[in-house]
Amino acid sequence: MVFGSKQAIPDRSVSRSGRRSKRIYILPYIDPMTHKTITNPAPSEREDVVPLVSVAAMIAALFAGSTALTPLYVIYREAFGFSQVTLTLVYAIYVIGNLVALLLFGRVSDVIGRRPTVLAAVAVTVMSAVLFLLARNLASLEIARVLSGLGIGVGVGSGTAWLSELIATEDKTFASMIATGTNFVGLGIGALIAGLLAEYAPLPLRLTFIVYLAGLGVVAVMVWRTPETVRKPGHLADVSFRPRLGLPPEVRAHFVAPAVTGFGAMALVGFFAALAPGVLARDLHIANHAAAGALFFELALMAALTIALTGRLASRHAMLAALALMPPAVALVVAAQWFGSLSIMLIATALCGIAAALGYRGSLQVVNQIAPPARRAEIASVYFICCFCGNALPVVGIGVISTLVNATAASLAFAGMIVVFALTALGFGMKYRR
Repeated sequence: MVFGSKQAIPDRSVSRSGRRSKRIYILPYIDPMTHKTITNPAPSEREDVVPLVSVAAMIAALFAGSTALTPLYVIYREAFGFSQVTLTLVYAIYVIGNLVALLLFGRVSDVIGRRPTVLAAVAVTVMSAVLFLLARNLASLEIARVLSGLGIGVGVGSGTAWLSELIATEDKTFASMIATGTNFVGLGIGALIAGLLAEYAPLPLRLTFIVYLAGLGVVAVMVWRTPETVRKPGHLADVSFRPRLGLPPEVRAHFVAPAVTGFGAMALVGFFAALAPGVLARDLHIANHAAAGALFFELALMAALTIALTGRLASRHAMLAALALMPPAVALVVAAQWFGSLSIMLIATALCGIAAALGYRGSLQVVNQIAPPARRAEIASVYFICCFCGNALPVVGIGVISTLVNATAASLAFAGMIVVFALTALGFGMKYRR
């Protein structure tokens, strides 16, 4: 993620009544045609909201592409004839793009500007969608997933910093809530629309990406019209691509709880994104692709609502609440499979969504609190690597165990892992308070 960016200029004008007027921010704007820096007059309230909506829509659109495949995995498996293990690898390889974005391109937008970096990320995502549209074999799916991860990693990191600067207040909680909330909204909408198109429209493996490409075109125009917030953008040659990772000794014990919480939260999301459609078809005997998309949409909707409604909850309390919710949540997932119950599955999905949202939001904020300011970026990078691993590794493990033993054993192993991790993180979280 990106830190240390410049702020917009506050307009603290005084009204005729002598009272200080509502604080509105004047953003330095770089004209896309002349490339000259212009400080606009204070915008109206409506004009002030449009850039926020544009950047939030971009974040949601990029994440929508990552879960558009959720209801399509079953179709791809039948069309290309690959195994459950291969399916999970196709899902997990996406993390390679995330890691490349985090380790190599995390500081690009600080130097060359938010808008060109985000537009480049959208272009990479367009390439990914085109590959999915034309996919004829497993290799094309894997390359498309890596590009999708790269586009999301670069675009969302830059977009989060952009939101923070557009809002331009010292308290970045609201910007963080918008970024994480739109993250889950995009994930849910992508799965829901793809499921509906796959079930009720022709060409399920083509139409989804035609619609998605049209959406990316709209987002690109919105981003192009959004004010730049980096005052003096430089050149790509000025960017350092040397990864910075590390944990100072004084924060290592405090880091365990948020790192494990982030791993567990993303493991829950990964389970539903990659494997829930198979659970519905195999254990609950629901082969409807729209239902598969709707199930993940429920998870994402509950997560987004949780983030919106718990903004006042202290970050450590949110993290510890998530850890307490994880064991019963995964126990309900296993029970739903064991009894073949849709009702239990719906309750489990809602609980997993709440746990994932509280876990991700709370643990990320705790990491920012415990990190020394001079090393916040590299400590946050280690945290996000833990999240990426949580999103991918358990899913692959479930695929392997499902193939070697059976699906029930795989789900029990997943639940056991989450319980052990949650209890471990709870212990560290309660012991090391700051």
